[in-house]
Amino acid sequence: MNIKTAGGGHTGLALFALSMGGFAIGTTEFGTMGLVPYFSQGLHIGIERAGQVISAYALGVVVGAPILAVATARLARRTVLIGLMLFFAAGNLLSALAPDFGWMMAFRFIAGLPHGAYFGVAGLVAAGLVSPAKRTQAIASVLIGLTIATILGVPLANEIGQVFNWRWAFALVGLLAAATAGLVYALVPPREDALHARDPLAELHALGNHRVWLTLGIGAVGFGGIFAIYTYLASTLLQVTGAPPYMQPVVLAIFGLGMTLGNLLAARFADKALLPTIAGVLVWGAASMALYPFMTAHVWSMAVAAFLIGSAGGLGSPLQAQLMRVAGKAQTLAAALNHSAMNTANALGPALAGLAIGAGCSLPSIGWVGCALALGGLGFWGAAVAAERAVPFGGEASRRSAARD
Repeated sequence: MNIKTAGGGHTGLALFALSMGGFAIGTTEFGTMGLVPYFSQGLHIGIERAGQVISAYALGVVVGAPILAVATARLARRTVLIGLMLFFAAGNLLSALAPDFGWMMAFRFIAGLPHGAYFGVAGLVAAGLVSPAKRTQAIASVLIGLTIATILGVPLANEIGQVFNWRWAFALVGLLAAATAGLVYALVPPREDALHARDPLAELHALGNHRVWLTLGIGAVGFGGIFAIYTYLASTLLQVTGAPPYMQPVVLAIFGLGMTLGNLLAARFADKALLPTIAGVLVWGAASMALYPFMTAHVWSMAVAAFLIGSAGGLGSPLQAQLMRVAGKAQTLAAALNHSAMNTANALGPALAGLAIGAGCSLPSIGWVGCALALGGLGFWGAAVAAERAVPFGGEASRRSAARD
């Protein structure tokens, strides 16, 4: 996008600054999974306890997104973004200094608190920088930082953990977050400060909007299958496929590449047909996950499966655009809750996959768990479409009013 913002800034540079926050968040969210063997040794705990550290971060996201969205409703959005990134930087730098398991749990919870609120506010700011016809693509540009992190940031963090020390990986994320705060200050136009300071009570209206909850249900359930498969992808490569260890980061990077391309394509289609795009991504994901059990025998087929399933990660930006569409004046809270829903999926998918494995199912059978979750998300989508037809949104004037909020 080569247009200038009204404040004199360059839209592409502003979106780059916002996406850097997504890159930092994605690196720590997904990279921590690959660091489990290293910080479990460093903190003298078992791998099963180390896995709780990931859950602590996800819980922080779920709790922090609505609380911080409401608490900062009266503040200028650019100021909120800078504060959230500094908060996130502190949480990760503290994680790098954690002396034991208890403090590590606490610091990871703290690091997760600003995650959802950052993406929610950044998405709103990004959407305000472009024309309505490119709104979902602008939101996707923020989320693409997260997906690129699965290609570049996660392998880098893993390499740092292997060669140097796991603490340096968390410190790197902290420094990236601090740099993002500086970039947002320098590159995001000050005019974003004029996007209205909202009454916190007005933001809470989103909690009484059934269309908001149906949209959140799509993400909380429909996205769960991706996390179920991603969590056990490395184990499947080793135990079922028999792939050499060096192929793990390669296949994981291919997964991230699929997620990045899926995010870009879904955003383009969503700007033309939002609800049909959401349904299409869910059907694509369900079909890809149904194929997964038959593709685990060879490295090349696993790479294809990882790319296909990863591309279903394009669901995020259309869902956020739909939340902005139905939330009315509760834009910030609804956008932040999108990431609470995604982290609910992050807990739900692996938990159900773990139950299936514990019940005696094979690792490849996780694909069926993922398929069922994607279809469950499609069920929420059907209910959301029915709600749209039963209660018309109110026409173009209402959409313009919601966008301004």
